[in-house]
Amino acid sequence: MNTTTRIKLSIMMFLEFFIWGAWFVTLGTFLGNNLSASGSETAAVFSTQSWGAIIAPFIIGLIADRYFNAEKILGILHLVGAFLMYQMYQSEEVGMFYTYVLSYMILYMPTLALVNSVSFNQMKDPEKEFANIRVWGTIGWILAGLSISFVFHWDSAEAVSQGLLKNTFLLSGIAALILGLFSFSLPKTPPKVSDEKIKLADIIGLDALKLLKDKNFAIFFISSILICIPLAFYYQNAHPFLTEAGVENPTGKMAIGQISEALFLLLIPVFFSRFGFKKTILVGMLAWAIRYVLFAYGNGDDLSFMLIIGIALHGICYDFFFVSGQIYTNSKAGEKYKSAAQGLITLATYGVGMLIGFAVAGWITDNYKTIEGTTNWQMVWIIPAGIAFAVFLIFALLFNDKNKTQEEVPAV
Repeated sequence: MNTTTRIKLSIMMFLEFFIWGAWFVTLGTFLGNNLSASGSETAAVFSTQSWGAIIAPFIIGLIADRYFNAEKILGILHLVGAFLMYQMYQSEEVGMFYTYVLSYMILYMPTLALVNSVSFNQMKDPEKEFANIRVWGTIGWILAGLSISFVFHWDSAEAVSQGLLKNTFLLSGIAALILGLFSFSLPKTPPKVSDEKIKLADIIGLDALKLLKDKNFAIFFISSILICIPLAFYYQNAHPFLTEAGVENPTGKMAIGQISEALFLLLIPVFFSRFGFKKTILVGMLAWAIRYVLFAYGNGDDLSFMLIIGIALHGICYDFFFVSGQIYTNSKAGEKYKSAAQGLITLATYGVGMLIGFAVAGWITDNYKTIEGTTNWQMVWIIPAGIAFAVFLIFALLFNDKNKTQEEVPAV
């Protein structure tokens, strides 16, 4: 890969995740303060991510992979996305906002696969080259959060009360417009020419359901869905909680989670080789429970360090469970079902699991309001901590894969 191509792919990745990080992290706080959304309405808005994840394989499988260049579809989707972001910026009512954000997520989620396709198409050795490109996506997400807190100050108490968080959609829209136009200059990534008939089972990975005959894989599969319930609490409630707790620059401080994610990814090979898959994934599950206990009993004053530790645990929570799970799935599937198995796990977690999780998080948030109308955050965090610990116990007691997974860690 030449230097020009590497720079172009790095810019593409940077903008792809800058766009997402610039509005999604502060979404819960925006909905509550700007649109007076209830917990269930907030849950419905966040669940658009799951609907996007469910629909994305159809857009990729039925259109992108067969008829059009990936970079051109990427450009068109982001240009339309820029328009929808502007509509979200102007929205003053949660019902209309939901329509725009649902449309946006249906278009945005397929771009996550498209940027990977464009990247892989230019690489001779993806295992060595992809990580150096993908890391710019993490940098983009981190810088989006830092800019909101330390450059624009939109998440300060005064700015939030003035409704300035809506500017995050304008920022994301500008970035989407830039990426949309820039995408047409990316290396050509033609569709896969195939005369085979499109099968629904291939698109959503149904062929991999055969793996569920393996008791251990079935336990892992169910645990993956269940652990997404506490995961949804973090995405949906962390920023509003930190804001209400009086934590300064909450968006910038939440970027610590992405920094942690990048660092702990390096430790997965060590844990796998020394402790095996089961113990590695159990550490990830336990980290969810510990993080939420820290949130439940920490505060924005003398115990603010507990909240920061909880944020920093994101690397263990995400990498040790989800990345380890991808490796385990890859090792179990075999060559024939690798793609189908990864697609099925993605559908189960970001689709089904997160849909359930957001609904539960919204219901819990609505039902733990105090008489004054404030949120009983301690209970909001204790409940997902209990769920995470229950999943930890289920997996610890029932999963019994004696063969250590020795697969090499894929770049993410």
